[in-house]
Amino acid sequence: MSQSSRAVRIHRTGGPEEMVIDTVAVGEPGPGQVRIRHHAIGLNFIDVYQRTGLYNNPLPLQLGMEGAGVVEAVGEGVTHLKVGDRAAYAANPPGSYCDVRVMPAMNVCKLPDAIDFETGAAMMLKGLTAQYLLKKTRPVEGLEPGDFVLFHAAAGGVGLIACQWAKALGLQLIGTAGSDDKCALALAHGAAHAINYRTENFVERVKAITAGKGVKVVYDSVGKDTWEGSLDCLRPFGLMASFGNASGPVAPFAPGILGAKGSLYVTRQTLFTHISSRAATQAMADDLFAVVTSGQVKIRIDQRFALTDVQAAHRSLEARATTGCTILLP
Repeated sequence: MSQSSRAVRIHRTGGPEEMVIDTVAVGEPGPGQVRIRHHAIGLNFIDVYQRTGLYNNPLPLQLGMEGAGVVEAVGEGVTHLKVGDRAAYAANPPGSYCDVRVMPAMNVCKLPDAIDFETGAAMMLKGLTAQYLLKKTRPVEGLEPGDFVLFHAAAGGVGLIACQWAKALGLQLIGTAGSDDKCALALAHGAAHAINYRTENFVERVKAITAGKGVKVVYDSVGKDTWEGSLDCLRPFGLMASFGNASGPVAPFAPGILGAKGSLYVTRQTLFTHISSRAATQAMADDLFAVVTSGQVKIRIDQRFALTDVQAAHRSLEARATTGCTILLP
């Protein structure tokens, strides 16, 4: 039995104006799939990268990597979900910007009763990202309570989760943001220090805060604009963990500079490597659900847009006019 759904799609890459609301047919789930009806949908920078063509996908493309709702139908072989379950996910392939969809069940997790749909939709991609960064993307010398880490875009969706989680782990997170208000937000969520990169030299501030030693790891989703400065914030054997390109992709660089700056390590991480199995996805989600339900990490939703206002939502995100998480409501 087929039903129809509104879906935000692009037929060519480009600006927010390329996103249109189409009506698409939604069928029954096949083996390993579920059909989920969304109550809330997450907005992420990866959606922008896919819309602009920075990340390549076949067209037409239904956008969106994250959502929460109720399972309507379950395909053969799916044992961890049943019809009527509340569920949330961050997952490939894209397609969450819609009312209802059929999708692989592997990355769909049962949502604890204590977490509402809006929080579920806002927290999965960003929260799982913070989880793999702080728990799995660690410098060669490890991370111990009291260690300094630098986190760019600390007032964003991933950043505010990371500020709280880092504090719970005993880390001293130094956050950067683009305004005094955003710096105050990072501090209020557990950052030990905050640097307004528009008015301060973040490399000099990091050196001052760490008594000249530098940090063990930099978590950087900004990309091009912060790359060189980030390397200069690291102590010897430090780790540069790149996980996004909000300002554009990092330019090619000569590996020799890593030696000159202190035998540094560089990694480019993506969530989808970490959630490439059902067991790994569930283990990470369980860790995230635990810190959220305990209250150690609060998911802050500062912007809500109707699904039909998706163009305005993307414009706000790209203009750095958002803080915390942003959701779309079908």
